[in-house]
Amino acid sequence: MAVRDNARPVAPDLGNAELNDRITAGLQEAEDFLRWRLSQGESFITDKISHLALAGGKRFRVVFALLAAQYGKNPTARKVRDAAVVVELTHLATLYHDDVMDEADRRRGAESANARWGNSMAILAGDYLFAVASEILSGLGAHTVRHFADTFGELVTGQMRETVGAADGEDAIEHYMKVIQEKTGVLIASAGYLGALHSGAEQEHVDALAQFGRHMGQIFQIVDDIIDIWADPEESGKTPGTDLREGVFTLPVLHAMRQEDEVGARLRELLTGPVTDDAVVEECLELIQRSNGRELAEQDVEHYRGLADEELAKLPDNEVTEALRHLLAFSLDRLG
Repeated sequence: MAVRDNARPVAPDLGNAELNDRITAGLQEAEDFLRWRLSQGESFITDKISHLALAGGKRFRVVFALLAAQYGKNPTARKVRDAAVVVELTHLATLYHDDVMDEADRRRGAESANARWGNSMAILAGDYLFAVASEILSGLGAHTVRHFADTFGELVTGQMRETVGAADGEDAIEHYMKVIQEKTGVLIASAGYLGALHSGAEQEHVDALAQFGRHMGQIFQIVDDIIDIWADPEESGKTPGTDLREGVFTLPVLHAMRQEDEVGARLRELLTGPVTDDAVVEECLELIQRSNGRELAEQDVEHYRGLADEELAKLPDNEVTEALRHLLAFSLDRLG
C-alpha cells in the first residue's frame, strides 16, 4: 500500500532555532518509520490501521521523547526513534478503542474508524496496532519490555477505572485525577522515560523526565477539560459540552457539582448520565460557567505546574530544559 502524502506533523516552536531543527529532523524520521511500518501487510489491514495516523495529529509524545533524548550522549539513536514510535502507536490504538466506547463519529477531523468500518473492525485495528507496537518493542530489550508492560497495565487500569466509575464513598475528584493520571499521564511519562533511557541519559534525569511527563499529562488534560466548556467553538474547533453529551464529567464540572448552592444542586439534579437534550446541555453549560468550576480547575493546573517545575529543577539548566518550559507554557496559553 502506498503511503498517502497527507499533512505531516510539525514540531512546536521550542524557543531555540537549532533545537527546533534537531527535533523537527527527528520527528520527520519517526514519522517516516511510523507510516512505513503501518503500510506493511495485507491491504485490508493497512488501510484501517493507517487511518488515524494519516489523519494527522501533533505527535506530542514523539516530540517529548525526542526532547528527553537530548539529555543523553546519543540523542539520535535508532532505539530512541523506535521507542517514540511504540508510544505513539499505543496512543493511536487507544483512540480506536475510545471511539468505539464513546460511539464517536469523528476523530481528528476525519470519519472515525468505527463509523467507517463498524465497531468490530475498529477494535481489531486497534488490536493490530498493539501488535505492531509489540513487534518494535521486542527490539528494545527486556528492561523496556517490562517498563512498557507496566505502562500498558496502568493505561488499561485507567480506562477500566473510568468505565466502572467512583466507588461508593470515594471522592469523585480524587477518582477523576487517578483516571487522567493513568489514561493520559502514563503514556507521556513513558515517552520521556524511554527517550532519555535509550539516549544514555543519567538515571536521575530519566526518572525526572518521566515524572515531569506525568505532571504535564495532568495539565494537558485539565486544560482540555476547561476548553470543552469555555472555548469559542470557532477558535477551538470543538463543540462546547461534548464531554457532557458523552456522560463524562470532567474536573470543572465535578467542582461545580460540589458547590453548595442552587447551581450545584441543579447540576446534581441534571447530571445523572449522558445529556442528550440540547436544551439541557445549554442549561448545564450556563450553570457551570456561573460556578467556581473553572477557578478551582485552574488552581489544580497550578498545583501540577508546581510539581512539574520541581522535576525540571533536577535537570541541567540548558536549552532543552527551557524548551520543556515552553511546552508547558504552550498548554497554558490555550486557556486564553
